[in-house]
Amino acid sequence: MNGSTLVSTSDLEKNLPRWRVFDCRHDLARPELGEEQYREGHIPGALFAHLDRDLSGRKTGANGRHPLPEPQDFEKWLEKTGLTPKDQAVCYDAGPGAMAARLWWMLRWIGHDNAAVLDGGFARWTREGRPVAADVPVFTAFNYPIKVRRDLAADVRTVESTLGKSLLLDARAPARYRGEQEPIDPVAGRIAGAKNRFNMDNLAPDGTFKRSSELKQDFQTILQGRSPSEVIHYCGSGVAACHNLLAMEIAGLKGGKLYAGSWSEWARDPGRPREP
Repeated sequence: MNGSTLVSTSDLEKNLPRWRVFDCRHDLARPELGEEQYREGHIPGALFAHLDRDLSGRKTGANGRHPLPEPQDFEKWLEKTGLTPKDQAVCYDAGPGAMAARLWWMLRWIGHDNAAVLDGGFARWTREGRPVAADVPVFTAFNYPIKVRRDLAADVRTVESTLGKSLLLDARAPARYRGEQEPIDPVAGRIAGAKNRFNMDNLAPDGTFKRSSELKQDFQTILQGRSPSEVIHYCGSGVAACHNLLAMEIAGLKGGKLYAGSWSEWARDPGRPREP
């Protein structure tokens, strides 16, 4: 547990309201649900971060379902939240952590390393009987001095040019990876040569992340001696992939990149190599 990967529910409660908290709950099938749940009750002091509105950019028809926003657009949203470079940010979602990991990654992307995910999320928080509030806090706006870390991201051109050289890691469920099911995107399959690491395999039975040593062993089995910096993570739309990036960070395997366009962008061009 540390301020750059995970924080526990007990540590977060001890540090309320000093730490800045963000509620990232989202349902892909019902995009309005997370905000409704936030209004009903959230961790005290938390602001809501909407995956579609705040953590994604404009869809062009050629990019993915959740493209990254332009850095200056994300900065405008950050300015409204009042987050400052000195603040410890804690992101949470309903429980598994994929939605929260998206904001965790984006904060690091613009230079805010003091960001962590709440281990076990809102499900564990409420299960333990910790405080919940319904009021929406107001913070003084702050012009955050972003410093974009472009080494953390890979665009579609990078993936195309490094195909066969980089290690592509697909975070989707095995059936989607194998092309047997595709409940969201119009085309089934995977990027050619990709390996699979279902992001939910990062979790223990109680919904918290596995120990760092266990995660390290899992990922080293997939890496087979390759450097973590050779890994490009993707999923359906660049959300679950952030969960794998967080898991590797917990394991001490740093340097991977996010391909935010993911399968939902890659599959739009039938000329791009894919399997099966």
